[in-house]
Amino acid sequence: MSITTWLLLATASGFAGFVDAMAGGGGLIQLPALLIGIHEKPIAMILGTNKVPSVFGTSSSALTYFKRIKPDLHLTLSMAVPAFIGSVLGARLAASFPAHIFRPILVLLLILVALYTWRRPHFGLTENLRFTPRTRRVVVGVCGLLLGFYDGIFGPGTGSFLLFVLVGVIGYEFLKASATAKLVNISTNIAAIITFQRTGHIWWHLGLILAIANVTGAIFGARLAIKGGSPLVRKTFLFVTFLLIAKVGYDWLHQ
Repeated sequence: MSITTWLLLATASGFAGFVDAMAGGGGLIQLPALLIGIHEKPIAMILGTNKVPSVFGTSSSALTYFKRIKPDLHLTLSMAVPAFIGSVLGARLAASFPAHIFRPILVLLLILVALYTWRRPHFGLTENLRFTPRTRRVVVGVCGLLLGFYDGIFGPGTGSFLLFVLVGVIGYEFLKASATAKLVNISTNIAAIITFQRTGHIWWHLGLILAIANVTGAIFGARLAIKGGSPLVRKTFLFVTFLLIAKVGYDWLHQ
């Protein structure tokens, strides 16, 4: 690759880490950049390489959150373990599954999520837990499995969907939900990396270089989110969701 391509991919990865640390949706930036920058590579290698900077960036932002916010570890594990299993299953099918099938469904879900959040100005600004602790763990387990599968097989928007489930279904406020979603997302990324690596579909040199940029952006994003609190995370979440709708919708109609 040319130096220009390396620089563009690194810049995209840094911005992806910044956005993802605040409200998810980093795949909206990083994956399209890789699809353009290394388009000659197999799709499975592009997806596998994409997970390397993602897991480093997500881990660094999770660590930043964890210094200030203490998630419910029982609930987090109840979501992370099924998400790990789902991601393994999804990654195994990634090379052969036609990703365009997800696009119309994804656009519809994102529109519903955006409208629901936008029409409720106080949505996610305070914690209002629903269900009993046991029921909450069952709900997040099922959602984790489904979103983990989606993350392994396709990916863009996973962090935003995790965030919405934790806020809209469980009743977390945005800041705590974002911290929890990062821990769950680490498990899906690790699962995908293990699966893609077994088939040799990771370009490690590129992935690790992009990881440096992604971590840098993720640290700044997490710090800004903590400083701005749930109101800022909510606004960023809406902004990222609308961008996801535009990007995925454009890809779907263009195809």
